[in-house]
Amino acid sequence: MSPISPELLARARDWAASDPDPATAAELDALLEAAVLEDADADAAVIAQARQELADAFSGTLQFGTAGLRAALGPGPNRMNRVVVRRAAAGFAAFLLDTAAAASEPYRPRTVVGFDARHNSDVFARETAAILTAAGIETFLMPAALPTPLLAFAVRALGCEGGVMVTASHNPPQDNGYKVYLGGRAVDDAGRGAQIVAPFDTLIAERIAAVGPLESIPLAESGWAAVAPEIIAAYRQGLVELLQPAQFPARDLNIVLTPMHGVGGETAVQVLQAGGFAEVLLVAAQATPDPSFPTVSFPNPEEPGALDLALQTASEVDADLVIANDPDADRAAVAALDPLTGQWRMLRGDEVGALLGAHLVARAGTESGEAPRGVFANSIVSSRLLAKIAAANGFAHVETLTGFKWISRVPGLDYGYEEALGYCVAPGLVRDKDGISAALLIAELAAQAKAEGRTLFDVLDDLAARFGLHVSDQLSVRVADLGLLGAMMNRLREHGPDSFGGSPVETAVDLAIGSDQLPPTDGLLYLTKDNTRVIIRPSGTEPKLKCYLEVIVPVDSAADLAEARQQARTALDAVLEDVREALGL
Repeated sequence: MSPISPELLARARDWAASDPDPATAAELDALLEAAVLEDADADAAVIAQARQELADAFSGTLQFGTAGLRAALGPGPNRMNRVVVRRAAAGFAAFLLDTAAAASEPYRPRTVVGFDARHNSDVFARETAAILTAAGIETFLMPAALPTPLLAFAVRALGCEGGVMVTASHNPPQDNGYKVYLGGRAVDDAGRGAQIVAPFDTLIAERIAAVGPLESIPLAESGWAAVAPEIIAAYRQGLVELLQPAQFPARDLNIVLTPMHGVGGETAVQVLQAGGFAEVLLVAAQATPDPSFPTVSFPNPEEPGALDLALQTASEVDADLVIANDPDADRAAVAALDPLTGQWRMLRGDEVGALLGAHLVARAGTESGEAPRGVFANSIVSSRLLAKIAAANGFAHVETLTGFKWISRVPGLDYGYEEALGYCVAPGLVRDKDGISAALLIAELAAQAKAEGRTLFDVLDDLAARFGLHVSDQLSVRVADLGLLGAMMNRLREHGPDSFGGSPVETAVDLAIGSDQLPPTDGLLYLTKDNTRVIIRPSGTEPKLKCYLEVIVPVDSAADLAEARQQARTALDAVLEDVREALGL
């Protein structure tokens, strides 16, 4: 067993002595006590684990980036806790004040702070509001645990220069996070109400690093205002007004909805019912916010098994549609009964992205003329089908880096999505992904299809017959050591594959170089002779290497679809094997 260094012990003891949170201070004291055990009867495994946890918690400082902060809860500078959050809030306050002072017409900045129902989210949000207020910033605090899209809406509705959402979205229950938005006079129009991008992440990180001792950070006892009920009502009403009952009047739809133990359930049900969808049934065991997420092993709708309870409920009540929001309700998953198999199936994010794009085209009606009718966008790892839908219907199309911090900034955006179940169907309301507004428009589309004796799968078949069958898949490689991600990417750069699925690679692009269309990002893109696309990149929020695959099979008529599906699946399986081999798995 490796010894524990005196320097690490000293840092941990100093942290425990000054920690404002009795819970994390006690947790750290227990780790210290176990780590220094010398008793011959002591459990060596317990000692080793305590030393490892201490080393990890104090191995560095949690880095602030474009995704803000996100990590496991616990003591130490490499964890999410009240010390780290106080320093982040103080640094963000300094950034906002500096920005306001440097403006041609200096102003007093204002911010809004929201939170979900995860462990300590409310505590982190209140302390953030107290620090921002003490710094002289006009501050609003959400009155309860509410969805992330509502916070993004409030940034613009209140004319705020800054927004903070305390959430770890769909991460495991032991995590929490800190997401930052800018707006008002702090950024130009394209960035108002959107998550931060470079260089703002670096500028804020510099202010955080410059924050003095913890005891030097003042916290106001009062002075911030609660976000008014009218703001929350305006968000909900704005979503209801997205519907077009004159054009798509059908509302006969039996919906099963799960918020997955998160904060979106009440808002989603209210909005759907106000929009005329009377039959909305919440999955009872997942209806109430619960930071432990007791019925799912991982609170992410994309994970296998996450929708099992919802699908079981849908079968029991003979539902037409299942909608699942992730815990902070900025994503939406959709499932329906597949007529080909007679089984419930969750649609892939790319399938929902295409359906929403086609539906928004239909809502726009027909129009002649050469000028683009609007702008659609999706991330580079999402399907190429949306670009074809846009081009065929007179819409411009833009491809961005992954993340809604990029998608939401597309000038003139009408609709944007990414394959990870994120959809922005109302950028005028929320300049971010919003799982509740997406659910509303999917319900409108599904109800209209049902009224015509059709299903969502029939609509997808129509798209395949017109544009070719686009089928995507993913391979995610989770690692314990983040250094392995860099090693795998270096291996690919040095020894790139010659083919995927038997089709030669014709184009290999290192996305780290950047281009006129895309800023640099760590990733590799391959296109083969048969138009198969493979993109490999490290995740921005989790210790994963993510591989995105797409094959396109031409379809001459609807009668060819069955054969095309089999051909696509066979091709994807071959590509998956080649990707695994290229990664050395």
